[in-house]
Amino acid sequence: MGFLLVATDFVLGASTVRDYAVIGIVVILTLQVTLITAKVVQVLLATRTPVEPVTIKSTAARRTTFVTPTPPPYPNWSIETTKPLPYRPFKHNYHVTMGIRNLDFDDWIELDNEFPKFHDRKVARLEERGHELVATAPGEARIAALELLDEFRNWLPARYPTLFRKTDVGIDNLATGESFDILALNDPDTKTDPMEIAAKLVQDDLAIMLPGEDGQYYLKAGCIVLAGFWRLKDKLGMPLAEIHTSGDVPQFREKLQTPMERYFVRMKVDKPIARNNYFLQTDEDLGWSAAIGPEDSDTIGWDTAEYATDISKMHFRSERQTLRRLPKSGAIVFTIRTYFVPLTEIAKEPYVPGRLADGMRAWQDDVATYKGKRKYDKLVLDFLDAEHARQLAGGLDPEKEPSVYPM
Repeated sequence: MGFLLVATDFVLGASTVRDYAVIGIVVILTLQVTLITAKVVQVLLATRTPVEPVTIKSTAARRTTFVTPTPPPYPNWSIETTKPLPYRPFKHNYHVTMGIRNLDFDDWIELDNEFPKFHDRKVARLEERGHELVATAPGEARIAALELLDEFRNWLPARYPTLFRKTDVGIDNLATGESFDILALNDPDTKTDPMEIAAKLVQDDLAIMLPGEDGQYYLKAGCIVLAGFWRLKDKLGMPLAEIHTSGDVPQFREKLQTPMERYFVRMKVDKPIARNNYFLQTDEDLGWSAAIGPEDSDTIGWDTAEYATDISKMHFRSERQTLRRLPKSGAIVFTIRTYFVPLTEIAKEPYVPGRLADGMRAWQDDVATYKGKRKYDKLVLDFLDAEHARQLAGGLDPEKEPSVYPM
């Protein structure tokens, strides 16, 4: 009010005093607003949190009400007659990429008439060395493993009703006669690993990754039984990047690490993906390739492998991997389904020997080393070239080769 008093101390005409009074009121109000604003700014500056670099947090922590869609029954599926899908994920060239594609939830798990063979091999290996093939960390990882098992309990009987039946407490396998009480796994005293049960229900190996405090995703649970070339015990607890760099994955740091880590953080529960890869194996065991060394050896790899000499033992090995985020735990689940076929069999298919030979010749040196090419290249390429020449002589038209990746 001080400014008003000063304005009215002058001996002036009434109208002039009125004018100055109005002006004074406006000025005082303006000053009050300015003072209040300054005070608010002062308080905000005094109480604000200093800006510091932050780690990107995963969307896993966000709650969601998403429910996995119930799939329709697989058309005419039969454990006797439904053949494995003919994945041939190679091209005439080769580039290192993530190679991901969108996945329909109806196609999440693929089963076929090789289920009995895969199941029996899994059971045998789990009995032999289960302590090395399956593991689940306590806490969040076990919760995620139980969630995965519950997803299977609902999804598998809907997709494969002639193979599975959902029960009040779990799931039955109608082919093997196994009955699994999933609800009993909630007992904290149970020693059964839910990942082992989950892996017995499908032909895939399974892995679960969860984010750590640093924002990286870590391998926290798995049942890896039919991997052929790598062991769960070597990778368990590792972050995503180290899993790949410890296995000398070609060009991982240069081309794959950043987009892969970003994808894991941003992956949505309703957007599953799939990818395929391929290798050549010089022996015939689906579970473990003894050619790279004994499974219990401290040193395994192509450096210790013998040179391949028998084309009949060469196998084409292709993984179909799917990734999805579980809605409750936010964990990311890998399913790893291996397709394992004698090379002499796929070479009978039109265009396959020529395309595979071109793809192998396009491998860069680091890719060739990773895939062990030096141990079998002459044997395999001579065979593929001869088969391709035979197909051309039989009238195969290169211009009519279909392009439907990854089949």
